[in-house]
Amino acid sequence: MNQPPIQHRLGTLVPSSNSTQEPEFIRMLPASVSLHVARLPLSNVDPDSTIKIVAELEKEAKKLADADVDLVLLAATAPSTRMGKGYDAQLVERIQQACGKPATTAATAMLSAMAAYNIKKVVIAAPWSTATNVWVKAFLEDHGVEVLQHKALEVTRNNDIGRMPAQTAYDLGLETDLPHADAVFLACGNWWTASIVADLEAKVKKPVLTTNNVALWASLKMMGVEEKVTGFGRLLAEMPPLTQHASAMV
Repeated sequence: MNQPPIQHRLGTLVPSSNSTQEPEFIRMLPASVSLHVARLPLSNVDPDSTIKIVAELEKEAKKLADADVDLVLLAATAPSTRMGKGYDAQLVERIQQACGKPATTAATAMLSAMAAYNIKKVVIAAPWSTATNVWVKAFLEDHGVEVLQHKALEVTRNNDIGRMPAQTAYDLGLETDLPHADAVFLACGNWWTASIVADLEAKVKKPVLTTNNVALWASLKMMGVEEKVTGFGRLLAEMPPLTQHASAMV
């Protein structure tokens, strides 16, 4: 009887083997926003799978539109950076054309969050392979963000990533950080990160961005939700304005 009314519906496209994003998003979402999920086939985070995953993009986006969502989010960093600069924009256009709803991707949100904090130099920590880090690094550097260092745990089976404790994200983020980095980026939406962001930020004294917090922040801003969410780090607690990364417009 006391539940606040739902004012916004967030539609999310996640890899089929992802077991982390839904519980993390539900934990972080304001009570006025409901989560609605469709799944795209992916078992392993490897070069072929991260391309093939978007074959059913239009089909699944249309299903989310049936729920009259306000926005469709492709909540996956590796697939939305896979083909380099401009690829995220292509995916956004495909989703919007298919379902008639505004859309964004984890890669687009990552760039916007870095623009919001004027981040020019970053380090990347991730559970997947070094090869995957390399194309995320290339995507960022094509947009003017220097990647000073990146480290990976070399786990490519996505179900295994989803079973890794959040402590692995804290430990690798701390190990990867450098004093002259503007931020730490914890990549991969299937990696438990929400519970450690605030503690890691307190330790490294800089923003800690994750696939899940940047995707959620950008989605909320695009839907017009300004409610601040505390307990999960600076980005969601401060809700800075959403601006497109300058290099993304080139």
